[in-house]
Amino acid sequence: MIKGNLVNVFTEEIYPAEIEVKNGIITCLREIGGEYPGYILPGFIDSHIHIESSMLTPSRFAEAVVPHGTTAVVADPHEIANVLGVEGIKYMMKDAATTPLQVFFTAPSCVPATPFETSGASLYPDDIDTLMNNDWVVALGEMMNFPGVIRKDPEVLEKIKIAQHHLKPVDGHAPLLSGKDLCDYIGAGISTDHECTHLAEAQEKKGLGMKIMIREGSSAHNMEELVSVGGEFLVSDDRHPEDLLNGHMDQTLKKTVELGMDPVDALKMVTLNPANHYHLNCGALKPGFPADMVLVDDLENFNVEKVWIKGKLVSQNGNPLFQVDPLPLKSTFRVKPKKASDFEVHSSHEEEKVRVIEVVEGQLLTKETEAVLRVVDGHLQADAGKDILKIAVVERYGHDNVSNAFIHGFGLKKGAIASSVAHDSHNIVVVGKGSLDMAEAVNMLSKNNGGIVVVSDGDCYSLELPIAGLMSTERAEDVSSQLNQLHEAVRDMGCKLASPFMTMSFMALLVIPKLKISDKGLFDVESFQFVDVIK
Repeated sequence: MIKGNLVNVFTEEIYPAEIEVKNGIITCLREIGGEYPGYILPGFIDSHIHIESSMLTPSRFAEAVVPHGTTAVVADPHEIANVLGVEGIKYMMKDAATTPLQVFFTAPSCVPATPFETSGASLYPDDIDTLMNNDWVVALGEMMNFPGVIRKDPEVLEKIKIAQHHLKPVDGHAPLLSGKDLCDYIGAGISTDHECTHLAEAQEKKGLGMKIMIREGSSAHNMEELVSVGGEFLVSDDRHPEDLLNGHMDQTLKKTVELGMDPVDALKMVTLNPANHYHLNCGALKPGFPADMVLVDDLENFNVEKVWIKGKLVSQNGNPLFQVDPLPLKSTFRVKPKKASDFEVHSSHEEEKVRVIEVVEGQLLTKETEAVLRVVDGHLQADAGKDILKIAVVERYGHDNVSNAFIHGFGLKKGAIASSVAHDSHNIVVVGKGSLDMAEAVNMLSKNNGGIVVVSDGDCYSLELPIAGLMSTERAEDVSSQLNQLHEAVRDMGCKLASPFMTMSFMALLVIPKLKISDKGLFDVESFQFVDVIK
């Protein structure tokens, strides 16, 4: 029997209640008298998260987020699917199943995300159909190939029809899509979107019946702009380990209330709303549902004191009361050693006007700008004084592709940084002032079987991510500590970005405008075609 001030997400009432639990299931709730400290809430649900972006295995992720009141997530495993396909998804399911956290999955819809990059695997309609038969798969994952939907690509539409046949929703991904194209996209059966960055964009989509996911992650911070639209879900999408240590959905709830939203309305966005949308047996405290509950101090700060999953106390005062032992996974790296010459852009002139990727702080979107760069010994030179650096993507699956371009916004005055976390195909992305440091960073990263590497003044710092080049088997605290050391090194190199590695990881994501880069070349997302580096 558990007693306390119950927040009823059905009636939006708050009253003292006692909750009877048998074999992990709520059997009865009844209103009682008396005064009790704190509030009992349904367990929190993050309804759109890429666990791989936490750099933690699902079991280590659970260890980090359950103490913050998260009792369930809807995870899109398309990061590891791009590396290992169905085998990678099965790994995520098996590792997640070793923890109390309920990890539901979506079937990745776009593996690879586009045909303009090299990935380690592909998922075809038959694979989607097989995944949909799994009870833990609750939707078709975000449909990033919005041009394919609009053009009525047969394979894209077949995947959507498979989800509909299984009576499961289709998640969306439609940055800046508007007008007739947006209508065609929604008309294909897509129900949600988490890519809104402006209020007018969210209002248009909501007005056409889309359910808006308000995103507050490590790289994309959209809540302040969108909170007034009254979306259906609060999600994190991508969140780094150091941010998870500070909070998860509890932190998101606190910020939402600070911005003026009613606390019960905010609570429904991480409980009842996602549970209803994805047909989950959680998200509310009612007879017949698992006793997934959170005790918080108040409805302003949402400081989590206790967490129960299926009636079992799994966290108290910020400490998990369960042990995890992450499963191993084979190496996925097949990269030949690189030389400085692999990171040069050639020209026979004295100078060239080039296209430049411009980073937008706090957003996944980029802009396109241009610069005039000197040519020395037939090679275009970076201009660190104007913050024009080199960027390259190195294919990691044995095909040996390397593409080079230029980027503005990282602020590096020296050295190079490289990462095997590079959405969505997770080839190696590297940014640097000089080609020699870039080659050294890539070679060290390959030796480590993935991760993040910083090279500066002859020193090399690294975080190893041996699980598909995406995740560590270490605790969030340890990964965060190593990541903080890398952040300090990068700040000493001149970078002022709040999340430089996560920002870099999205420079290869060809489904979010404007200018991005893959292992096959520089890519204009709006025209959906490759463009030349030299104008």
